[in-house]
Amino acid sequence: MRPMMVFLVANLWGEVNESTYRGAALIELMHTATLTHDDVVDDSNQRRGFFSINALWKNKIAVLLGDFLLSKGLLLAVDNKDYDLLQIVSKAVKDMSEGELLQIEKTRKLNITEEVYYEIIRKKTAVLLAACAAVGTKSVKKEDPIVEEMWQMGEYIGMAFQIKDDLFDLDVNNKTGKPAGNDLQEKKMTLPLIYALEQVDIAQKRKIKKIVGKNKKTKEDIKQLVDFIKNNGGVEYAEKQMHQFSKQALDILQKLESSAYRESLEALINYTTTRNK
Repeated sequence: MRPMMVFLVANLWGEVNESTYRGAALIELMHTATLTHDDVVDDSNQRRGFFSINALWKNKIAVLLGDFLLSKGLLLAVDNKDYDLLQIVSKAVKDMSEGELLQIEKTRKLNITEEVYYEIIRKKTAVLLAACAAVGTKSVKKEDPIVEEMWQMGEYIGMAFQIKDDLFDLDVNNKTGKPAGNDLQEKKMTLPLIYALEQVDIAQKRKIKKIVGKNKKTKEDIKQLVDFIKNNGGVEYAEKQMHQFSKQALDILQKLESSAYRESLEALINYTTTRNK
């Protein structure tokens, strides 16, 4: 999805060139490095249904491999003097790290508001797709206002994408490779849960937060949390917000001249909210 987005956005503004290919490769190298490190931080043994690097070869090798991929990306950009693309991707990686730290801080206290949640997912997830759109644009067109607008479009797509992931966590039939309730097991305060908590009284809120705060939750705990979220409108509200972010991305895109590339990007945006994995 990420390289595809780089190429499609580049074609909106010009012709794909060597810089575009390097930009797409840079994003994939950086992203894979952050995922490798994330699995160590999260102590996760699976990544999209497959064993993670740390599960196969332990944390030390996973961290070193992540560092290697990061350095390959940096060298790819520096050796070819793609400093403007490196600046975009480096900003995204910085924001992703800040988002992870913010989530860790707030998870400990279980006090994430909807506003804070949006800031976390903007930094953790949305900035990467924003960087894809910005890199694609910058590789063929240098005007900063256009690059910034494409960044914003990518950010909206990323927000919708992450909310869809949050909804997968409540679906026992999801095909993401992660078990349902995984976010709840890890005490992550996602949008459906945050909204549901705001619909109940203080006593009920304390009861649910106590279950969320457990280090080890039983299947019954997870079922109780999922039922609570569904019964208090958390799923419907999250879907509404997801579609709103998707619409904002489409609104930006539809200001541009109609083309096969615009239509493909529209399909890509719609895919973020309709995918089943």
